[in-house]
Amino acid sequence: MNQNSSLRGGTEPRWRARWHRTLVPVACLILVLVGAWLAGRAAERWALTDLRRTAQAALALQVGALRAEMQKQASLPLALAADPEIAAVAGREPGQPLVTRVNRRLAQIAAATGAAVIYVIRSDGITVAASNAGSERSFLGRDYAFRPYFRQAMTGGAGSQFALGTVSGRAGLYLSRRIDESGGVVVVKIEFHDVEAAWRQSGDGVFVADARGIVLVASDPTWNFATLREVGEDERKRIRAALEFGDAPLTALPLHPVRGMQDLVRVGQGSRPARTALALDAPIPGTDWRLHTLTPVGSAVDRERVQAWIIAALGTGLACIGIATVAGRRRRTRQRLAQAATRREELERSVRERTMELTDANRMLRLEIEERRRAEEERRQAEAERERLGRELAQAGRLAALGQFAASMAHEINQPLAAIRSYADNAAILVRRGRGEEAAENAFAIGRLTDRIGGLTRQLKGFARRASPRREPVPLADILANSLELVEARAKAAGIALTAETPAPGLCVLGDGPRLEQVVVNLLQNALDAAAGHTEPRVSILVRNLPGERVAVEVRDTGPGLPEAIRAQLFDAFFTTKSDGLGLGLAIARGIVEDCGGSLNALDDPAGGAVFRMELAKAPVETTP
Repeated sequence: MNQNSSLRGGTEPRWRARWHRTLVPVACLILVLVGAWLAGRAAERWALTDLRRTAQAALALQVGALRAEMQKQASLPLALAADPEIAAVAGREPGQPLVTRVNRRLAQIAAATGAAVIYVIRSDGITVAASNAGSERSFLGRDYAFRPYFRQAMTGGAGSQFALGTVSGRAGLYLSRRIDESGGVVVVKIEFHDVEAAWRQSGDGVFVADARGIVLVASDPTWNFATLREVGEDERKRIRAALEFGDAPLTALPLHPVRGMQDLVRVGQGSRPARTALALDAPIPGTDWRLHTLTPVGSAVDRERVQAWIIAALGTGLACIGIATVAGRRRRTRQRLAQAATRREELERSVRERTMELTDANRMLRLEIEERRRAEEERRQAEAERERLGRELAQAGRLAALGQFAASMAHEINQPLAAIRSYADNAAILVRRGRGEEAAENAFAIGRLTDRIGGLTRQLKGFARRASPRREPVPLADILANSLELVEARAKAAGIALTAETPAPGLCVLGDGPRLEQVVVNLLQNALDAAAGHTEPRVSILVRNLPGERVAVEVRDTGPGLPEAIRAQLFDAFFTTKSDGLGLGLAIARGIVEDCGGSLNALDDPAGGAVFRMELAKAPVETTP
């Protein structure tokens, strides 16, 4: 019995020792695994937080860059719609030389601004001028009345639409503006190929979706015209009718939310395995679009998770070894723990440096935004200054024009003054001789000459004053008569025949009388300069009735004419062919005519000489009840 007891007593300690040797490593292994798992989860959350900050900063930069690209082209349709030649080409029957000239200008503007194509549409929807007029896929003659951007511009003055080109087959943003003068529409198309290429180089998934959730621009070409949400059948029919996206099936984008993880999605890659990405989005100011970014999280999170696992495993392993071998191994354990602390400090220092880099990037972004705001304010101030200078130049040109016919005005006044002196002397002699009736006739003649001098000075005063734009009925005959009266003395002195066609009785035009007289005087002065020195010099004024309650006044001369190169720049400020000219007269004249609701153009007469054509609206005829 004692022998059995001793056997049981010797066997039990050995069993317990073996169990202890097995349990301690297992417990240490479990502790290491739990610690690694917890550290991995913490590192994953930290990495995602850091990645989210970086992705949000990159998203703001992407939005700013895309908005800048769109704003660069946004003002172009408005500027082109105000161009007189573009307004003329969208009119009823533009001449082929004008169409050719406008096509060439549109091509130059498209090349300079980076626009994909610029074209002009008549009010019936037919394209009459385009920057790609010389290419095989020219837009000329094509009907775009079905396009929403055309209808928006015709009804509201401006419009925009992102769609697939029916001719080019390339997607782009169409910006349109109505031409108020002729009723047509000017359209600028923007394509985003360079933006998509830059997105692809960044390595992140980037795309822009409209308010319906349809992808318009994307770094991955296979995402174009995919949808973030289901598109209803009615909307699909409307999209097909407007030819917005061609035959695109509008399938759903391969994005699948990760359950329990905010902002994380699984991005499908076709036959390749799906990848996890951080999905962020932000609105694009001025539009109903949103910019989306898909930042890959696999490499960043895996790297932080592995580092956390290593650190946690090392720490828990050292702790287990320290507990198991307290006796005699404390120094070694402290050294290992010190090494682990050093590595943690390096990791923390790396985190601090990365945080400082992000802070600097955010500060630079704010500085850039402030700089852009300052630049916009300076641009507005510069535009206001240009408008002020334009008004001052108009007044300076008006005063400079006074010097051009001051000599003829002095001559015109000196003649009546000499006659007044002669009549006065004769009247005094006749009074002394008792011939009262003849003296009274001389007095009446003096009165008529005085009225003539007063009329001349009133015209000179009205010509020199600073006028405000107004439109009122003005007799066309008075405008021509007053203008001829100012220049006929110079024409006689130069031996130039000056003739004028008499307008129909009672014909009135809308405008500012003194300012329109300034225009006619300027045109007559230029015609006299051109005709001087030529065989049989002649200057004539013709009046023509036009359709649509408009009238044209043409000033013709027998000078050398106007080559096409000069006509293209004739109305530009400071352009002149005279050695002593300012180059402001015709620019100011066109501005005055346009303020009065008319137009001023220059033509080359095939019979010889130049023709300046001023078109004005007829004043409505007042009917008596």
